[in-house]
Amino acid sequence: MRRVRGAAACLLACACALILGVSAADAAFEFGTAPKLPTLSNVTLNAQAQTVNTTMTGFSVTDTRGTKSGWNVTVIGQAAAGKSAVFAQYCPKPKCGTDAEGYVAAGQKLAANSLKLNSTGAKFAGGAGAAPTFLCAAGCNVDSAAAVKVASAATGGAGESTWTASGFSATSLQLTVPTTIRALANEEVYRVNLLWTLATGP
Repeated sequence: MRRVRGAAACLLACACALILGVSAADAAFEFGTAPKLPTLSNVTLNAQAQTVNTTMTGFSVTDTRGTKSGWNVTVIGQAAAGKSAVFAQYCPKPKCGTDAEGYVAAGQKLAANSLKLNSTGAKFAGGAGAAPTFLCAAGCNVDSAAAVKVASAATGGAGESTWTASGFSATSLQLTVPTTIRALANEEVYRVNLLWTLATGP
């Protein structure tokens, strides 16, 4: 009788371990490291249009759902209250001269689509199945109120587990600065709010 009880306990423990291993609650679909734009370098005005380059930061996506439904990453400029979908004059401290912290009403702005992401040379590594692909080898404008798809994993098992994006070039982010740009006083800067979204489907 003791042996039967022991075997039953072992079988029950093994079954529980198996159920926990495939529980939907353990599945993840998220940014491991979310995309984030670096700070662009300062611009010295010279009465000419200029191009400012910097390196896009890496990010990662985790998909352990097992649905084989694929995923995509999009970016869009945020135009909600207290945000700006384009580069706009911003006070980063409690007071900038007569301006309060935040975006300056009727302040200076750059045109939409001044910032471009180029994914040439970047790649995904580390996951299972086929690797996701970047969609901005020809350059994608990212600072506007229209969503832009920058990466995609196909249906059928691509992009599963955790994939890390890296290898962005020194010119992967390119900002076009027009001759009409104005210098800002009192430590104000040009700032933009971008929202990166991870969604199901290629």
